[in-house]
Amino acid sequence: MTSPPAPRDGPQARAASTQAGAGDSRAEAGALVGWLGGSFDPVHEGHLYIAQAAADRFGLARVVLVPARAPPHKLDKTLAPGADRLALLELACADDPRLQPSDLELLREGPSFSVDTAEQLLAALPVGTRLLAVVGADTLADLPNWHRIGELAQRVTFCAVTRPGTPLETEPLLQALGAGAVAAIREHLLELPPHPASSTAVRAALAAGRDPEHVSPAVLAELRRRGLYPSQAGGAASSDTSGSKRL
Repeated sequence: MTSPPAPRDGPQARAASTQAGAGDSRAEAGALVGWLGGSFDPVHEGHLYIAQAAADRFGLARVVLVPARAPPHKLDKTLAPGADRLALLELACADDPRLQPSDLELLREGPSFSVDTAEQLLAALPVGTRLLAVVGADTLADLPNWHRIGELAQRVTFCAVTRPGTPLETEPLLQALGAGAVAAIREHLLELPPHPASSTAVRAALAAGRDPEHVSPAVLAELRRRGLYPSQAGGAASSDTSGSKRL
């Protein structure tokens, strides 16, 4: 297991260098650190809603938000450049010190497999730190198909985001994840009313020349400045929502 690549200079690199750093006093041995991954194409208030709710519910000192370079389930989709998605994410998270963007997957070649990211995050955190991997409840059924899911289930605790009062079906996961991991999922449910934000809707609004809903003024200004998702490009490039399919 190796540590994350040495950070580059500049604001983006400074953010990445501290997000999973063993020297960060907010990460102590035995602590529970949240982890929310996805395309963030682009980030919107729904992503922050989930990350902040997880931090509140489980008393997390931080939640690491990791944009994917090449999501395994979206290898045929074209995403906005990783540097743009990370810069927007940094702006969106600037007002909550618990939310910490990381460029771990953007720096890594090949498909952005969650098991590899878990290894890198844990290597940079104090021994004994536990990772709470926040995923949409609809993702659980697909977990048996994830790359090296057995190893991933040993490294993280999955936190399923679900609607209040919605039954969670975990029995099909027993063989792939094991009884311990399934029990942990049931202990770490995050029941939330659904958020209306959608990356697809944000891109569609920009493509139509309208101001999108559910993005902060700072993120909108940067989207405009960077000229992302222009109408001539057809707007939507992928289909990421606040219930992100993949870490």
